[in-house]
Amino acid sequence: MSAGAAETAAVQEVQAALDGDGGLGRIVLNRPRALNSLTHGMITAIRATLDDWAADDRVRAVVLTGAGERGLCAGADLRAMHADVTAGGAGTRAFFRDEYRVNALIARYPKPFVAVMDGITMGGGIGLSAHAAVRIVTERSVIAMPETRIGLTPDVGGSLLLARAPGEFGTHLGLTSASIGPADALLCGFADHFVPSSRLPELLDALAGGADPAATVAAHAEPAPTAGTTGAGGATGTTGPAGLAAQQEWIDTCYAADTVEEIVRRLLDSGVPEAKEAAELLLGNSPTAVKVTLAALRRARTLPSLEAALDQEYRISCAALDRPDLAEGIRAQVIDKDRDPQWSPRTLAEVTEAEIASFLAPREGDELGLA
Repeated sequence: MSAGAAETAAVQEVQAALDGDGGLGRIVLNRPRALNSLTHGMITAIRATLDDWAADDRVRAVVLTGAGERGLCAGADLRAMHADVTAGGAGTRAFFRDEYRVNALIARYPKPFVAVMDGITMGGGIGLSAHAAVRIVTERSVIAMPETRIGLTPDVGGSLLLARAPGEFGTHLGLTSASIGPADALLCGFADHFVPSSRLPELLDALAGGADPAATVAAHAEPAPTAGTTGAGGATGTTGPAGLAAQQEWIDTCYAADTVEEIVRRLLDSGVPEAKEAAELLLGNSPTAVKVTLAALRRARTLPSLEAALDQEYRISCAALDRPDLAEGIRAQVIDKDRDPQWSPRTLAEVTEAEIASFLAPREGDELGLA
C-alpha cells in the first residue's frame, strides 16, 4: 500500500466532521468489524484532527464515538502488533509513542471533550476516552485494562486511573485483567455519567445544536443499573448484582499485600469464592507482566500527573517489546486462540526484583518526555 493509500485508509477508519450548526466536532472510530481497534494510522488521524480543531473557532466541543453497536474501541489492533513485534517491534514502539501523546492531548484538550464509552471499551479505547472531560457509559459498557493477559501492563494512562481507584479496586482489576460494567466504571473513576444507549441519539442531537456539553450530559444521565455488573471472572465474569462495592472488604485486604505472591496467598486463603476465582485469573496471566504491573501501580500512586504516568508506561511497554511474553500472549489470545500461553519465565517465583526494576528504568535516548 502506498503512503497516500495508507493515509486514505486511516482517514476512512476515523471519520471526523462538524455536526449540526452548534460547532460539534464528531470523531467516529470506524472499524466496527474489528471492534474499532486502533492502528497507527488511526492514531495519526485523530491527532491531526484534534490539532486542527483546537485552533478552529467553529468547533465548540468534541464527541468521540465508535461505529456499530458492539463497542467504542477494543484497544490496539493486536494482529498488526503481533506481526510487528515478531519482526522487531519498531513500529509498535512508534505506535506507543504517538498513542500516549494523544492520550495526554485529550486530557488537556482546550475544548470540552465528550467520550461515549458504549459497549466494549478496553486498553487503547480507555486511553481515548477515560481522560476526557466528560465520560459516558451505557448499559452495554464493558470496561477493562486487559494487558496482563497478553504479557503487557496497563498503559494509555490506565496505570494512573487504576492507582487512583478507591481502595485496592485498581490493583484487583490491573492484575487480573477483569472487566467491569457501568456501575463499577463510575465507582472506579473511569466514567462520570450513565446514559441509557436509547438516549444517545437525543443527547448527540442536543450537543450538535450547541447545548452545553457538561450540563446536557448530566441532564440525560440516570443512576447506573448494578444488575449484571462484570467483575472478577474473566473477560465478562460476574461478581453478582452488587458489583465491586459489595466485595471491597476482601479486595482491600488481599490486594494490600506488598508482593504478588502474598496477594495470591491471601486470595486463596480468604475462603471467598470470588477471591479464589481472582487468584486463578491472576495466575493465568503473564507472571512478569503481573509483577511489573503491581510495581507500576504502586509507583503511580506517587506520580504527580498523567504525563508522568505515561512516561513510566512508555518505559515499561518498550521493555516488554524486548521480552517474549507480549508476542506469546497475543499469539495465544488472538492469533491461534488456544488460550494456552507459554510464559517465560513461567512462574511468579522466577521473576526477579532486578527484572522488575529493569522495566521501570529510564531508557537512555528513548524517553517519552511528557512530564
